[in-house]
Amino acid sequence: VQLQASGGGLVQAGGSLRLSCAASGRTFSSYAMGWFRQAPGKEREFVGTINRSGSNSYYADSVKGRFTISRDNANNMVYLQMNKLKPEDTAVYYCAAVLGSPNYSDYTYDFWGQGTLVTVSS
Repeated sequence: VQLQASGGGLVQAGGSLRLSCAASGRTFSSYAMGWFRQAPGKEREFVGTINRSGSNSYYADSVKGRFTISRDNANNMVYLQMNKLKPEDTAVYYCAAVLGSPNYSDYTYDFWGQGTLVTVSS
């Protein structure tokens, strides 16, 4: 599976962005998908994950209620809708795929996209 993330940019605090992740391959629906982020000088952290069917998603406490993950298996896409953005959300955001069940741990993920930069100004 090859992943290509897009949609990052500069947004003011309180604004919204939607990130997209396009996946190649005919086995996309076999993979749970995750979003992670890495802020400058910090370690990569979990943002959220969605199961293979898209029926369940799980989020880090820091984004719960503001971010929503969805997926379109017919078109091999996964999305991260980010609302009420805060300056501390500034980071490079990565999509990733893990075979089977959703997972919070980045080391379990099999494939990674290249990352897209989100900058939130105060």
